[in-house]
Amino acid sequence: MNKTALQTWDVFCKIVDNHGDIGVCWRLCQQLANEHASRVRLFIDDMPAAAHIVPQLNPKLAQQDIAGVTVCTWPNEAIMPAATVLETFSCGLPLAYLENMVVQQSHWINLDYLSAEDWVADFHGKPSPQAQLPITKHFFFPGFEIHTGGLLRERDLIAKRIAYSKDAQAQSQFWQTLGCEQGMAAIENSLKISLFCYPQANVPCLLAGLQSLDQAVTLFYPASLLHSTAELFPDFARGAGLSLKKQNITVQPIPFLSQANYDRLLWSCDCNFVRGEDSWVRAIWAGQAFIWQPYIQEEGTHLKKMQAFLDRYSQQASPELSTLLTAAHYAWSDAQAHDSKIFTELMQALSLAKQHALAEANRLAKQPDLLSKLLSFNEKLTENKV
Repeated sequence: MNKTALQTWDVFCKIVDNHGDIGVCWRLCQQLANEHASRVRLFIDDMPAAAHIVPQLNPKLAQQDIAGVTVCTWPNEAIMPAATVLETFSCGLPLAYLENMVVQQSHWINLDYLSAEDWVADFHGKPSPQAQLPITKHFFFPGFEIHTGGLLRERDLIAKRIAYSKDAQAQSQFWQTLGCEQGMAAIENSLKISLFCYPQANVPCLLAGLQSLDQAVTLFYPASLLHSTAELFPDFARGAGLSLKKQNITVQPIPFLSQANYDRLLWSCDCNFVRGEDSWVRAIWAGQAFIWQPYIQEEGTHLKKMQAFLDRYSQQASPELSTLLTAAHYAWSDAQAHDSKIFTELMQALSLAKQHALAEANRLAKQPDLLSKLLSFNEKLTENKV
């Protein structure tokens, strides 16, 4: 299989919840098509859900070309596979399609979830021969160290972030696109925090910590999640427009953002609360202070994943900052925690947290990005067949 043939990809995505899976897949497919001139088909099992991330998508069409990517409904009949098939997050592949992969001798790679745990490097790239068909699946694990699959990052992402940070007009225009009604001066002079979390997040503890600050705070919260507003902000009064207000805190609902505008939100805020995988990685590249909430798992498995990340992320931080970041992460993921002082202290140390976040973003950006590693891995699969 020559290099030109390797440039045909089929990517399979099942949308489980929260749109993180389609968010990762859509970024990856666009990067394949636009940075590497690959022919890409993205198969999605839930078109209406995908339309939240891909606004140009027409859910009624079975196939359509968007941003260089052919977006298709999940195949229910035998079709000819691409040279490389990317199964994402162990979503499974249709049997008829798998049988054609055997005929085509397609490469089969499973893009797994991101983790900072030590075992990732040991399992990354490992083959998994299939018992029922003469074909091998290979596991590709994203990660934070050089011997893993790396992190998803577009070629010009860091340059775009730097240019935006120097462009006051672009920043002002961005705030205006959010439809904020309390006035630009009020926003620009406040401590700006983006809040994207699972229902189990310890919002009351965060709010109590923010209320102890001698500073105005603006919380940007997704309007799509406002069904839970009464629970999250029960004693807030109605402010300007759709905003809510209590003491020094203004909660500003924001619309569902495009991926590009979500990046701008992360770049523009002083601290970002993120969750899952996609927003977590984008917060890392934003170079701003952030707190990550992992997807909740039984028996506290998510806390082990969080600690593994903190161990790596805090290696170059001072002992004081490392302790502070760790305490804030645990308090945020523990709904029973009541010590709000940790969030007050975190906000007071944001300048140090930002310096560290920016240094970590720059360090990680020196490593090859996920797609570059994936392409190299794909080429090695061909070499090993020869």
